Amino acid sequence: MEILYYAAGVIIMAFAIAVSIALHEVGHLVPAKLFGVRVPQYMIGFGKTIFSFRRGETEYGFKAIPLGGYISMIGMYPPAAQEKTDASAEEDTSNEREKVTASAATGTVAGRAASEPAEPTGDTAEPAEKHAVPQRQVRSGNTSLLASLSAAAREADAERIQPGDENRLFYKLPVYKRIIIMLGGPFMNLLIGVVCTAILICGFGLPTATNKVSSVSECVPTVSMNTDSITYEECSASSQPSPAKTAGLRAGDTVLAVNGTETSSWTAVSSAIRAAGTTPSEIKIMRDGREQTLTITPVQLVRPVVDEQTGQYARNEDGSFKTVSGGFVGISPTSELKPGNLSDVPPNVGHTLARIAGSMWSLPQRVWDLGVTLVTNGDRDANSPVSVVGVSRIAGEVASTDQIDRTSKEATLVSLVASMNLMLFAFNLIPLLPLDGGHVFGALWEATRRAFAKLTRREDPGPFDPIKLMPLTYVVAGAFILMSVILIAADIIKPIRLF
Repeated sequence: MEILYYAAGVIIMAFAIAVSIALHEVGHLVPAKLFGVRVPQYMIGFGKTIFSFRRGETEYGFKAIPLGGYISMIGMYPPAAQEKTDASAEEDTSNEREKVTASAATGTVAGRAASEPAEPTGDTAEPAEKHAVPQRQVRSGNTSLLASLSAAAREADAERIQPGDENRLFYKLPVYKRIIIMLGGPFMNLLIGVVCTAILICGFGLPTATNKVSSVSECVPTVSMNTDSITYEECSASSQPSPAKTAGLRAGDTVLAVNGTETSSWTAVSSAIRAAGTTPSEIKIMRDGREQTLTITPVQLVRPVVDEQTGQYARNEDGSFKTVSGGFVGISPTSELKPGNLSDVPPNVGHTLARIAGSMWSLPQRVWDLGVTLVTNGDRDANSPVSVVGVSRIAGEVASTDQIDRTSKEATLVSLVASMNLMLFAFNLIPLLPLDGGHVFGALWEATRRAFAKLTRREDPGPFDPIKLMPLTYVVAGAFILMSVILIAADIIKPIRLF
């Protein structure tokens, strides 16, 4: 049965990831169609198409590699500067021809027209392409690989343009409409995250530490800190027993008061113990329905400070870890789900987004450290980032464990979906192509350039051209692929285990 529950957890999370990706792309698709942009494809995944169907002008389907999704919109790239110059030259030449024709002898023109067939046929027939949308030809004097890839991307975009698409091109939309389309995907993830958070808070409740003891430490921990890591040494025969163990505290005891101060919450228990320092203290507990009073002598312990926003160890300005000194007895609290209300949702979402934003600054370093761990066969940090594979494995572990009840399992799965979507929201707002935030930044840059040109009465600089940033785009995309490979490998070889 454990294997079946594990598989069920993995499948549920995989389905949640697929739905999140699909709705992200719907966030792009709906405004694009509302604004008249033609969307040839809506796909979940990358690589070879395994299933698809067509509705109207759009092909919907699934691809072989389920690590994302996309919609293709025509006219993502404006014509190159050379193409614009060629178009202007052709227009000028056409005008000159019209002038020459108008000044020619009327009789000669009429006579030639009378001697020629009204409709050319055979090899002299006028090609049908003359009336089609002109296809842009890419020209480049640069034969480098990146230049060739950029030219190929522009050419592929141009080849999708069909007759009647002249006013349905993405780059021709007003800046605000392009921003709405690009932000539609991330904001769909934000909406999913908010809804899941509301379900979690109002339906299940948030984990809240209580004044009931869940475990008692065997010894006083020895903390080793250097510039790179913090290590808690395991208890040994020579370790000093923890004050709680010496005093006789047990798992399941409820701490009612410390030195006469009532402690109805874990925060109150922790504050009272730290305030006591190393002074012998009386702790009133409830055990098996009876009140008891124990005497306990806390020990002074220097511990690292955890940043509540990021969940990581906080550091001082010089890079060293922040520490706090206080009384330590060696007990851990139990956690219970306590339902809240809708007013608790915005602060909780804001706190989660702040923590995600803070962790993103250190993401490259954390991925690098994880890669080093894989190469050196070291121990994986429990707080290291995970891929979609890791999230699915965690879901399977949660579903199959017997250490938490069914309600806690369901709440944990909902929490995973909420956190994942809030992470996708924040990640896609990074102002780098090919992410949505990169396109938004490009549109804002275009608006700024055009406003400045108008203010200074200069020539309109034209639309933002993502092709010019194609080298950077390939670098960023390559970095994301490498990061995904490292994370997936770590999740398979050295998975994070919660239980």
